[in-house]
Amino acid sequence: MGVIVITGGSRGIGAATARECARRGLGVILTYNRNPAAAEAVVEQITTQGGRACALPLDVGDVASFGEFGDAVALQLERLWATRTLAGLVNNAGYGLFNPIEAVTEQEFDGLFGVHLKGPFFLVQQLLPLLERGASIVNLTSATTRVATAGVAPYAAFKGGLEVMTRYMAKEFGARGIRVNAVSPGPIRTELGGGLNDEFEALLSAQTALGRVGEPEDVARVVAMLLSADGGWINAQSIEVAGGYIV
Repeated sequence: MGVIVITGGSRGIGAATARECARRGLGVILTYNRNPAAAEAVVEQITTQGGRACALPLDVGDVASFGEFGDAVALQLERLWATRTLAGLVNNAGYGLFNPIEAVTEQEFDGLFGVHLKGPFFLVQQLLPLLERGASIVNLTSATTRVATAGVAPYAAFKGGLEVMTRYMAKEFGARGIRVNAVSPGPIRTELGGGLNDEFEALLSAQTALGRVGEPEDVARVVAMLLSADGGWINAQSIEVAGGYIV
């Protein structure tokens, strides 16, 4: 079924997506930034179940490193899968910052911009020559682009920019049969922004039609569908995966 790259695949939604895609027969190249042990643990989980995966370091905020990363991806494609092309890319890596607008520093603003908008743009540009005809790109955005939450303005703004960029990528890459979609998670049980305490989880659950927060696997299944033939006629869309969050 091909090989995909998942950025930020060592934990949370990225790790769940790596496992789900491998379960469906895809080869997985997952990236990590600061935690190689966690990334290798995901690789081991996949290989134990009969899949094939590897982990590569990547700082999505460091565009200057993308050329070297692209070379490493090409090397692993040939070494592990005897191929020269990718079937998909999942732009998942990211981090949260809870700070009111008046307190956000320029350094914090630039950091979020680099990881959530600039990085995905130039990573797609870098890996585009490796993407085969009919490949799929999935950009992870956020329900905060729809529901304003105090303290996450820069994060939400850049995720909104990524949604717009998704449509432009779909338009420009359509001639190659490459589909590009965004998946917009609502409240999910991950470590993003420090995770959930009991009080915050109860609040979010009460604001969600299905009465709970989501699990990383809830999002992973949708991402895997978009990477597969089941999502073959879905393009240029932003799909909220949130259980009916503030509807």
